[in-house]
Amino acid sequence: MKKAKIANLKNNLSRYLEHVRGGGSVLVLDRDRPVARLVPLPRDGARGASERLARLERQGLIRRGVGGRPAGPATRKPARLPGGVLRGLLEERERGW
Repeated sequence: MKKAKIANLKNNLSRYLEHVRGGGSVLVLDRDRPVARLVPLPRDGARGASERLARLERQGLIRRGVGGRPAGPATRKPARLPGGVLRGLLEERERGW
């Protein structure tokens, strides 16, 4: 892993990005303290996400669904209550519930 201070990184960004494209990584330093790391992105984002989900499932941290989206309209209107919600709330308060 290469190390680069911020000023040096700004002045030679193309060189460091070429290093990262080649599979390397760069530790970014601010006054000799690490503040960030430049690492290459996975080659295939969709495959990487699928592999990550499979790993989490093996660890028991998630459980993936088996079905698709439920049938029916995407958004449903709330049921209408006779007299409205506010009126029902006020009636409950009067009764002492």
